[in-house]
Amino acid sequence: MSVGTAIKIGKKPTAIIVTPPAASKVAELLAEEAGTESLFLRVAVKPGGCSGFSYDMFFDSEIADDDIVSEVASEKGGFKVVVDSSSLEHIKGATLDYRDGLQGAGFHISNPNATRTCGCGSSFS
Repeated sequence: MSVGTAIKIGKKPTAIIVTPPAASKVAELLAEEAGTESLFLRVAVKPGGCSGFSYDMFFDSEIADDDIVSEVASEKGGFKVVVDSSSLEHIKGATLDYRDGLQGAGFHISNPNATRTCGCGSSFS
């Protein structure tokens, strides 16, 4: 498996693509958390924002039966990315990236399913 590439676990589809810079940053942040053995990155979509939906990303430790789980490798260690089944239709095929610079530092999601986005990039429809 190449660095930053998500692979599916079981028969469920891979939900989101993670770039090498994002994989490295997530692994780094997980390493800073206590009890990281049971933590994974959850990426979700929730109602709200100026365009209808917004992205939500956080470390979680509970996986539901209908969650889509992907393994991601990074130079700083592997981890799981989990997407709940209701968010899947909104973000399947999206790419999670991390940029570190003066303009736009942080995580960014490029979503091919979004028909409209807001100026801040965290809300879509």
